Amino acid sequence: MARRGLWVLLLLVVLGAAAGCGEEGGAGGDAVVTVYVSSPGRVLCDEAREQASQGKGGEEPELRVVCLDASGPSGKWTLAQVGANARRATEDSTAVAYVGEPDRKARRQSQPIVEAAGIAAFGSANGREAVAEVRAALKEADDADPREAVLDAVEG
Repeated sequence: MARRGLWVLLLLVVLGAAAGCGEEGGAGGDAVVTVYVSSPGRVLCDEAREQASQGKGGEEPELRVVCLDASGPSGKWTLAQVGANARRATEDSTAVAYVGEPDRKARRQSQPIVEAAGIAAFGSANGREAVAEVRAALKEADDADPREAVLDAVEG
C-alpha cells in the first residue's frame, strides 16, 4: 500500500513539474531564477542569501533564494516536511536548484522529487557553495533554459 502511494506521489510531482516548466524564458538580464533552501534552522539559508546578494552583473538573471523550514514541531526535520518542501520547489517554474537538508536520510526523501522535475539538487554543499555553483552555471550557460543549464553543470 505504501509503495502504491509513493508511485502516485511521484506521478503527481512529474505531472506538476511538466505543467509549470518553461514560463520564464531565457537566462537574460531580466529573468528571475530561484534557489530553494530546505533545512531545519537558518544556517544554510543565511549562507545562500549572503552569496546571492553579492554582485549581480551583466546578463546574469536575478537570483532569488526561498528558505523553507524542514523541521516539525520537535525542531528536527521530518520526512513529511522535507517532502512538502521538495514538492513546493517543483511547483515553481523559476526554480533552478534545491539546496537540500544537511542530513543524508532527509536528502533521500527530497532528492528524487526535485530531480524528477529537472531541478539540480545540492546536498553536500553549504548554502554559499551551492549558490556560487548556480551563479557560475548561469554565467557559463549557452542554453536558453536556466534550469537545464544548472542541472547540466551539476551533473557534468
